[in-house]
Amino acid sequence: MSEERSLNFIEEIIEQDLAKGRHTSILTRFPPEPNGYLHMGHASSICLNFGVAKKYGGKTNLRFDDTNPVTEDTEYVDSIKEDIQWLGFQWEKELYASDYFETLYQYAVRLINKGLAYVDDSTSEEIAEQKGTPTQPGRRNRFAERSIEENLQLFEEMRAGKYKDGEKVLRAKIDMESSNMLMRDPLLYRIRHVHHHRTGDKWCIYPMYDFAHGQSDSIEGITHSICTMEFVPHREVYDWLIEKLEIFPSRQYEFARRNLTYTVMSKRKLLQLVNNKIVAGWDDPRMPTISGMRRRGYTPKSIRDFCDRIGIGKRDNSVDLGLLEHFVREDLNKTAVRRMVVFDPVKVVISNYPDGEVEMLQAENNPEEETITYREVPFCKELYIEREDFMENPPKKYFRLAPGQMVRLKYAYIIQCDSIVKDEQGAIKEIHCSYLPESKSGADTSGVRPKGTLHWVSIAHAVSAELRMYDRLFTEEDMDNVPGEYTDYLNPDSLKIIPNAYAEPALKEAKLGEGYQFLRKGYFALDKDGDADHLVFNRAVGLKDSWAKENKK
Repeated sequence: MSEERSLNFIEEIIEQDLAKGRHTSILTRFPPEPNGYLHMGHASSICLNFGVAKKYGGKTNLRFDDTNPVTEDTEYVDSIKEDIQWLGFQWEKELYASDYFETLYQYAVRLINKGLAYVDDSTSEEIAEQKGTPTQPGRRNRFAERSIEENLQLFEEMRAGKYKDGEKVLRAKIDMESSNMLMRDPLLYRIRHVHHHRTGDKWCIYPMYDFAHGQSDSIEGITHSICTMEFVPHREVYDWLIEKLEIFPSRQYEFARRNLTYTVMSKRKLLQLVNNKIVAGWDDPRMPTISGMRRRGYTPKSIRDFCDRIGIGKRDNSVDLGLLEHFVREDLNKTAVRRMVVFDPVKVVISNYPDGEVEMLQAENNPEEETITYREVPFCKELYIEREDFMENPPKKYFRLAPGQMVRLKYAYIIQCDSIVKDEQGAIKEIHCSYLPESKSGADTSGVRPKGTLHWVSIAHAVSAELRMYDRLFTEEDMDNVPGEYTDYLNPDSLKIIPNAYAEPALKEAKLGEGYQFLRKGYFALDKDGDADHLVFNRAVGLKDSWAKENKK
């Protein structure tokens, strides 16, 4: 994290706590529920929790909030761990709320013995009706008058599996007239006869979030429990339970969500996109998931820098997707190796180049490297260039290839268009050129200085590749406030495929997880769908940085 910026409010709290001796060390936690893949909202929380702990010499636990076996799966556990490590963080302990099921059960028994919890036979509809409204107090039902002994027996029978799902719940006895609706005797346990991904069929009662979360924090000795603003009303329950149980006083602090423009962050909506096959899976490169961004070619550093830049606050807002793309582009410019790829080829024949000759030219891998490294690029008589780089009747100030006009071929020679060959439909089939032998890059003695430079590939050595050109998944900037169904705003052009582009042979050595700049085209990453005989690349971002241009000082 940058040391130059001012402290955020969480850092201010931590520094005050350390200065007052409230804590001698910092322990945070990242507590995802394993019911889906992590997205950019989670990335902010990860960077915050791990970042502040690291800054102040503390540690961070990874704790899976696995208290709802209906929606949870080990697939999600594995993906979450992979995402955190890919972002560059390592947890102190890998823990699960299910590790504490016995302790939490005993905590519930303690509340019953204090007369602070009771078993309720009401239906969910009855409970909701009895809670009242924000302007009308709730009322307790007759089950709240059960004796401690009866409640202990019923709760034990709930654990033993005597009752069906929904037949009984355990509730805290707090205040049915509280202005905070969550304090009106919140549910602590419900019955779920469902197989759990870790505990199997050992348990058929499961703690509610409000009961499991704060107590798990306390068991671990979490000093600063950082969550998003929607949990502000839950803090009163959090504090009440810790006080009544007389356990380690963990404290909850909230920060605001940062939504991204042109996307949705709701896990429910993302799941619908996957289940309805609108996208190709959780790691579809159009998804705002960390795995999707990794597959698209985003880098861990770019996401960390983005999260650091947007910071944290106490008011929800949306962040321009262009800012994230700016950081991706900025990092890839420094790290991505350069390669030449022709998307829409037209054939160039260099008439005065020797037949059958192949020349290996030296090309920089990345001009941003401290120590420049090179690769060899084959050059011969027949090449591909981009069809858009030739114009038969060009306008003024057109600096690419045209009849009688010269351009430089990147890393190679200066060529001049002498003639063209068209097919029966009148489309250009071949461009016949001559080259200046004395104009070789790095040893040019021709004295000619053309204004245009084109990329190219040798036809004889070209490697075929499929290119997937990704754009924003939705057409509207603020997807949280659109009328109607969010799926009405899907971008029909969010994916365009170029089935047969032609690349220089060095791309055959491409590896997953590495970034590539296709000269004059954009930044790309190898996709897992391809193989040695069928390369597939995803465009991460284009070369143009609209955000930086619009935000110049």
